[in-house]
Amino acid sequence: MIPAAFQYSKAGSVKEAVAQLREAGPEAKVIAGGQSLIPLLRLRLSQPSHLVDVNGVRELDYVHPEGDLLRVGAMTRHSTMARSQLVQRHLPLLAEMAAQVGDPQIRARGTLGGVIAHADAAGDYPTLAVMLDATIVTDRRRVAARDFFQHLFTTVLAEDELVCEVVFPMAPGPHRYLKFRRRLYDWAIVGAAVQKLDSGWRVGLTHVGPSAVRAAAVEARLQAGATFQEAAAAAADGLEPPSDVRASADYRRHLARVLTRRALEQAA
Repeated sequence: MIPAAFQYSKAGSVKEAVAQLREAGPEAKVIAGGQSLIPLLRLRLSQPSHLVDVNGVRELDYVHPEGDLLRVGAMTRHSTMARSQLVQRHLPLLAEMAAQVGDPQIRARGTLGGVIAHADAAGDYPTLAVMLDATIVTDRRRVAARDFFQHLFTTVLAEDELVCEVVFPMAPGPHRYLKFRRRLYDWAIVGAAVQKLDSGWRVGLTHVGPSAVRAAAVEARLQAGATFQEAAAAAADGLEPPSDVRASADYRRHLARVLTRRALEQAA
């Protein structure tokens, strides 16, 4: 299908992008890599009145270590994060996730900020942000990841607010991200991420609800000395996953338990 008509403008800075969003009004959308938005436009599932292109905002394309934190700009591409020696050294789980996103063309265009702002339940980076207590930085405030994602495709972002960076804690220890999918380049039917910190294991789940989930019950069992298999049995506790043509809710619960156990075993 052909997208509905819209106005288009291109921003060269954060200030320009925010000004253009404010001028365009509440029906405007930001386009970065466009790997999620363009298919929605073509299907007319999204019909914005105006697109603000932020590909020219070079100030948001960076990876900066700062103390025990890793600051990653919103315009940083998947391929950049997958190859970055800084990411591989300080937060290798992010590099591992980035390397599993889509195909080479998608990785070359898609951005960290686009995935975060889009808030798709099947997106990988929201899982990492939530499980590690990352901070989402916009042009006007800092928001804890656990408070940023509200529901499927829904965040706390205002209509004229722009995601600028994500601040992760450095975590170079044992880690693994597994996602189950029908084909190599598909979105995750279910994903499980694990990361060992000095304080213990962190566990996150992808596509088992309207937004990313931190598997606190699994973490608590591991802290209490449970085996990986015993802890992973709690991965589906409290989950309300969707049922669709790819998997039923019960199958997603089963995958959450299996993938969590495998991820812990492989990380260790």
